[in-house]
Amino acid sequence: RSSGAMGSAPGQQLRALFYALPPGESSFRTVEEVPDYVEKSIPFFIAFIGLEFVVSWVQKHKLPGRINDGISSLSLGILSRLPDILFRSVDLISYIYVWDKYRLFELPWDSPWTWYLTLLGVDFAYYCFHRISHEVNILWAAHQVHHSSEDYNLFTALRQSVLQKYTSWIFNLPMALFIPPSVFAVHLQFNLLYQFWIHTEVITNLGPLEWILNTPSHHRVHHGRNPYCIDKNYGGTLIIWDRIFGTFEAEDAKVVYGLTHPVNSFDPIMLQLRPLAHIWKTFWATPGFFNKFSVIFKGPGWGPGKPRLGLPEEIPVITGKEVPFNPRVPAFLNCYAVVHFAVIVDLYTELLGTVTMLSQGTILLRIGFIILSLTSFGLLMENKPKAGILEIIRCLVFIGVYKLGYLRSQFCSLGYVYEV
Repeated sequence: RSSGAMGSAPGQQLRALFYALPPGESSFRTVEEVPDYVEKSIPFFIAFIGLEFVVSWVQKHKLPGRINDGISSLSLGILSRLPDILFRSVDLISYIYVWDKYRLFELPWDSPWTWYLTLLGVDFAYYCFHRISHEVNILWAAHQVHHSSEDYNLFTALRQSVLQKYTSWIFNLPMALFIPPSVFAVHLQFNLLYQFWIHTEVITNLGPLEWILNTPSHHRVHHGRNPYCIDKNYGGTLIIWDRIFGTFEAEDAKVVYGLTHPVNSFDPIMLQLRPLAHIWKTFWATPGFFNKFSVIFKGPGWGPGKPRLGLPEEIPVITGKEVPFNPRVPAFLNCYAVVHFAVIVDLYTELLGTVTMLSQGTILLRIGFIILSLTSFGLLMENKPKAGILEIIRCLVFIGVYKLGYLRSQFCSLGYVYEV
């Protein structure tokens, strides 16, 4: 019996969000016993987003974000989780393989020393991967999705890349030589969950904790496009790695969020793939084999004759008058998008809960419909001319697949409402 057998209780789940579950409550003998802390945190994500809205309104008399950007962030979050419905996490698959075949020795799974060592190991691996993701163009093409929002709120925390997980796993493999997979699986989730609550402006300064932990203040700098913010504060849970390796920067001038060259889109597919298309185009337009190689593996600001990470003076100057991308759409369209997005969240959650009982074809059909819906909402928020046509097609597809039983709501009583 694992010492963390009751690890999915609500109180423990809440503490897991803040990396506050001690070894005695979060140590497990096997990977199969480890709770899915991320999935079980969804209700807390919603609750804290609501709390952030209330606190922001009380503090500043304004909401912490916009409907279009919020839907975009949530769409990217859902999109990033869809591959996990079809395939087991590549992080765990690769880690378990190395553990089974090549481990040098085995630390005890139920030792607090193993637990704390894994905390440091997972966080240091994240720091290394995160830093390289900013300094290598092909990796930045995936990671930039998370930085593409011009708002900074808890929605932004859920704005994730589909592709990033397929490169991050490499950095965790050295731990597989001696740390049991069950311990690693816990900390992989805790490290991710911790980074949710630091995506907010309503928390200003945490005093002495600022020296050790990654905090909202430190992470605001990381998301800034001000010249002083670029390539700073890579830590996940701890800020000590940035202090050690010279990448730390304290919050100073008001941070302007987003990419140095804004994408200006709410389409989740465009946000995921356009950077790769840009690299492809630049690769073929750049003369010389070594220069082409550099387009892929040097920094996103690199060009022929420039240093590896580009020239700091080419970073656009922040004037303080920057206006976020915010196409004007009728109020009814915002309401429409919110209501229909809520329906998709319901269908997505139902899919997560029943995936083991569904055929592969049904799963693929549901995933395809979710992707179609998220794309349509993005185009509606941009007020694209053909968005209405795509939305009509989407609604007709919904009626067809719902009537045929390939889509299901968690709430049977809402079936007729959805069709209307």
